[in-house]
Amino acid sequence: MSDRGLDHEGAIVREGALDRVPAAFAPVVTSARARITETFGPARLHSAYLYGSIPRGTARPGLSDLDLVLALHQEPTAADRADARALEAALDESFPQVNGVGMLLFSTGTLLSELERYDLGFMVACLCTPLTGPDLARQLPRYHPTALLARETNGDLALVLPSWRAQVAAAVTDADRLALSRVIARRLVRTGFTLVMPRWGGWTSDLGQAAQLFISYYPERAEQMRLAAAVGRTPSSDPAVLGLLVEDLGPWLAAEYTAVHGVKAPR
Repeated sequence: MSDRGLDHEGAIVREGALDRVPAAFAPVVTSARARITETFGPARLHSAYLYGSIPRGTARPGLSDLDLVLALHQEPTAADRADARALEAALDESFPQVNGVGMLLFSTGTLLSELERYDLGFMVACLCTPLTGPDLARQLPRYHPTALLARETNGDLALVLPSWRAQVAAAVTDADRLALSRVIARRLVRTGFTLVMPRWGGWTSDLGQAAQLFISYYPERAEQMRLAAAVGRTPSSDPAVLGLLVEDLGPWLAAEYTAVHGVKAPR
C-alpha cells in the first residue's frame, strides 16, 4: 500500500525524515535545531519538528520555505511568540536557499488533547519529522484515511473564507497578492484532496497528486483545481485568480465538504 502512503496495516505512514532533507537545506536544518534549542531551552521547549517539502525531500532552493512546529511545556506566551518571530527572521536572513520561515507554537497539552487528536495530533504524528526532543507521536494513535480525519483536518473551510475575502480586499501590492494566492491555493488543493481521501483510501501531501485525485471524483471542477495546484507552486498576483479561488472554488468546496463530512468540532 506504499503507493497510497499507507503501511501494511492500512495506517498512514509518517511522510518525512531527516535523511530525506536535500543537501542544500542541511545547514538550514542544523542551524534551526541549534538556535531553537538555545533560544527556548529545556525549561520551555519539549520538542521541535520539521514539516513540509524540506523533510519530504522535495524542497527547491530559493523557492521553498522552512516550516517548523515547536511543542512547549506550557501554553505559548507573548514572549514565546516574540522569540519565535525573531528566530524566523534570523534564519530567513541567514539562508538564501529558504524563501521564508514559519514557526508554529503549541503546548504539549494542546497537541495531545482529545479535541486536536485528528488535526494537530495527526499533523505531529504523520506530517511532522522530529528535530529535537522526545517525539510526541509515541503518545498518539495510528491514523487511517477516514471521514473523521477528513472532517477534523479541513472541515472548517467555510470559517476561513470571510478572513480570506478581507485579506484579498486589503491586498494592495503584487507582493501581498502573491503571498495570499499561495496560501489560499494550497489550502484549497489540500481540502479538495481530503474531501476525497476516504474514498481513495490513502494519503499524499503532493499538490499535483492531490489535485488529480480530487479531479478524478469531481471532473467538473478540473480546470479550477488545476489552477489552484499551479498557483500553489507558482503564486499569482492576478486579482481575477484570487477572485476565482475565494469566490467560486472556495465556497463550492466548503459547501460540498460540509455535505459529505460535516463540520469540524468547534475550537
